[in-house]
Amino acid sequence: MSKEDSLESGLKEKLAARRQQEWRKALRQEVSGRIRLQIPRHKMPEQPPARRAGNFLEVNLGYSLEVAREEARRCLDCGEPGCVSGCPVAIDIPTFIKYIEAGEIDLALSTIRETNSLPAICGRVCPQEVQCEKNCNLVKARQESVAIGHLERFAADYVRQQEEPFTVSPCGKPGNEKIAVIGSGPAGLTVAADLAQLGYQVTVFEGLHLPGGVLTYGIPEFRLPRFILNQEIKLISDLGVEIKTNFLVGRTATLNDLCQAGYRAFFMGTGAGLPSFMNIPGENLAGVCSANEYLTRVNLMKAARFPEYDTPVPVVKKAAVIGGGNVAMDAVRTALRLGATEASIYYRRSRAEMPARVEEVKHAEEEGIKFNFLTVPVRYLGDDKGRLTGMVLQRLTLGEPDASGRRRPVPIPGSEFEVETELAVVAIGQSPNPLLIRQVEGLQLGRWGNVEVDPLTMATSLEGIYAGGDAVRGGATVILAMGDGRKAARAIDRWLGRC
Repeated sequence: MSKEDSLESGLKEKLAARRQQEWRKALRQEVSGRIRLQIPRHKMPEQPPARRAGNFLEVNLGYSLEVAREEARRCLDCGEPGCVSGCPVAIDIPTFIKYIEAGEIDLALSTIRETNSLPAICGRVCPQEVQCEKNCNLVKARQESVAIGHLERFAADYVRQQEEPFTVSPCGKPGNEKIAVIGSGPAGLTVAADLAQLGYQVTVFEGLHLPGGVLTYGIPEFRLPRFILNQEIKLISDLGVEIKTNFLVGRTATLNDLCQAGYRAFFMGTGAGLPSFMNIPGENLAGVCSANEYLTRVNLMKAARFPEYDTPVPVVKKAAVIGGGNVAMDAVRTALRLGATEASIYYRRSRAEMPARVEEVKHAEEEGIKFNFLTVPVRYLGDDKGRLTGMVLQRLTLGEPDASGRRRPVPIPGSEFEVETELAVVAIGQSPNPLLIRQVEGLQLGRWGNVEVDPLTMATSLEGIYAGGDAVRGGATVILAMGDGRKAARAIDRWLGRC
């Protein structure tokens, strides 16, 4: 055999060996994928319904390390992961899940926090089932998605419970530019954290006596414990963010006052604090209130611990909540925990159209909440002392789709009936808080009083002023508000010329 033939033969052998090695690797990956497909999704441990219906302790109890690592094994480590595209803040989901599978929980949390400053909160309250988990490639294989939200919560909780607490620090060069963030809800906290990490001097102005916005006043403790929220806010403060409470911009100081104080850019995250009502007879009766007021009294002002705290709240035997969203679920489950023996939901569409999370509806049903679909109140009934005693309701049927794409409820003639109730909580939506945004001259507003913005930058019609969250959307999820905050932070940084 010639030297050339020998070299050619050796090259072919090496090439064959390499191909065999690649084939074996592909086979291992295929077998591994099949094994992962066979692992069922791990359920979240919960308080038993009968027990939790009588307390405000968290319903979901969280994964153990062993269960979290086993759930993480279900991730297929896809070449083109759909989950990331479904996340409004673009968390590197496959990487953090693989870190959990390997037992590197610190690295998992660090990965999440690269784009999400509130992981312990998002892991609890965000609707992953219609975002990241909906796009999980396991769903395409007709399997249940990886429990991304549960794993995000696990990473944040696990690290917090260790002896060495998780710490954060600014990653940008310190600068002199001062940024004012108005409102400390999820949008405001996110933009503040992102800008602080870029080195800006950020001050958050909050009109209430505690920070957190809707996270504090709108979400009950059985879904989001206060110590979890406080810890997440502390980590943002540790970045150098100053949070001033009891400071109502537009009253305590105007935007012009803040401009004169040296603030160069503004983010308006004032939320949606203006409740909607149905404008039907009897709405002025004692016992009829908005979900915003009801939940604020219980969550922020600790009315559930009256008279230890001097904020009263109706404690009744029969409670009715009108609406079908997450706020309605929070309100009716709160009424149950405050002592109602009969707590009911009245929703004008069918179960299929309910915007509430599937998990929240499931929890409510397990706790004994009664659901009345295709039903709407047309007037409230009261006694001679002006107190609510009942409602007149009308049955509905679904007609043609409306602007939202859902079938429009149509009244059924002659279908009215009465029910007794001592409390009616209206949870049919809310509009942006008008206290500040209607005072700012030249600020362009939408039809419903929302701030109009460029959806790519969250810039308003006024130079240097940005907005996001419910002030723009009129009522949306925590994670969508955070996505707005991230976009605004990048845009503010570009506008100030720091990129």
